[in-house]
Amino acid sequence: MNKTKVWISSMRLRTLPLSVSGIILASFLAAYQGVFNWVICLLAILSTLSFQILSNLANDYGDGVKGTDNDDRIGPERAIQSGVISPIEMKRAITINVAISVILALLTVYYAFGQAHFFLAVLFFALGVAAIIAAIKYTVGGNAYGYNAMGDVFVFLFFGLVSVIGGYILYAKTIDFVVVLPAVVIGLLSTAVLNLNNMRDIESDTKSNKITLALKLGSQKAKTYHITLVVSAILLSVLFGVLFYNSPFNFIFIIAFIPLFLHLKKVNNTQNPKHFDPELKKLALTTVLLSILMGVGGKCCKYLVNLEFNFIIYFE
Repeated sequence: MNKTKVWISSMRLRTLPLSVSGIILASFLAAYQGVFNWVICLLAILSTLSFQILSNLANDYGDGVKGTDNDDRIGPERAIQSGVISPIEMKRAITINVAISVILALLTVYYAFGQAHFFLAVLFFALGVAAIIAAIKYTVGGNAYGYNAMGDVFVFLFFGLVSVIGGYILYAKTIDFVVVLPAVVIGLLSTAVLNLNNMRDIESDTKSNKITLALKLGSQKAKTYHITLVVSAILLSVLFGVLFYNSPFNFIFIIAFIPLFLHLKKVNNTQNPKHFDPELKKLALTTVLLSILMGVGGKCCKYLVNLEFNFIIYFE
């Protein structure tokens, strides 16, 4: 097997779009409020991608050395599991990625806040360090939280609240109530992606003593939990559209509900865990689509309202 392809595979490129969905939505919300900045956007996306790749590499290392990734696993073969990449090589790659993540976090914080917002700069660098630690500790070490049914909590916090609310603060230097519901929506859907992954791996995780929330709940209750996460995200996105209504175009994001409902139907009817794997990509990409449409709806509504207002003023 080609070693370069295995390294690329270990980064799990299909997980990267989901990781930036919160930054995408935060950027649209910042543009809606007139505080968007392209440089901050680019640096935030690069930082987020580096955190996600770090998490993927650390996950490969942690599950690989613990024997969790074995022939019983349903998903794609991991790098260490394949034998092409050694644990020492993976550990070296993780160290390099940590350095890259720290540099990108410093650049993002410095450009966003500089010296004028020192407290926010310190706070956000601390969040960056926390994100790096969380990325590694998911499966690495004796107290890995991914082995103690805490993965869902961390995904909700970092993919939802920190990503959207934190991303918005990078632009605005302050918090706004408008970002809270979108942050919860993205957090819930991101957690659903993790839960779906864990539902797929219940059998192999049981043998490896990897305790996930899906494993603790059992297959049927994990399905109910999954449906609750997705339906809650749908309802809260509708509430967001109602609370910040400008025009019917605000609700363009309901287009994303179609694949979400089809996904729920598929999950509810699935009995073979192998059939959960294709749904991972679908749910992740639908979350990205929803984040884009929620942002586009708000931004375009403001543009159309301003255009209409200027048109009336001009002709009056």
